[in-house]
Amino acid sequence: MRLASPLEWILIFNRIMADLYLAIGSNIGARKANIMSALSFLNGYFGRYDALSEIVETEAIGFEGPAFLNCVARYNTRKRPETILSVCKEIEKRMGRTDSPQYAPDGSRIYHNRIVDVDILLYGKIKMNTPELTIPHPQVEERPFIKPLLGQVMKNV
Repeated sequence: MRLASPLEWILIFNRIMADLYLAIGSNIGARKANIMSALSFLNGYFGRYDALSEIVETEAIGFEGPAFLNCVARYNTRKRPETILSVCKEIEKRMGRTDSPQYAPDGSRIYHNRIVDVDILLYGKIKMNTPELTIPHPQVEERPFIKPLLGQVMKNV
């Protein structure tokens, strides 16, 4: 897979807007209120979302824990992917998320309960894979609830 050069990124993100699809989930506390707060913060950074899926309840995946509420929001932005990731992490932190990613000896991710989780699913036609960020999100295929939620908000579906 070929990644865009720094000059290409500048041209892409200074000239065109792209659809950004974010998954927002919560499995502790006032779950729906947590999602609405995260959306409010996201709206402050990216402008109001263009589309929002329904909010669905799903079982915790990869660990034993309370059920999650999840949704997908579509924004239109020209911000760089790394900036978007920083915004998502800052929102999680502001809302009280304190855990850092942990990994088992086999390299698999160890998951925990989360007051809020904001993941970048898709961003325009961008494909990238860095140690910090992979787009499209690598677990879109593994989380059975994501595709139906994406289908509710994607253009040209």
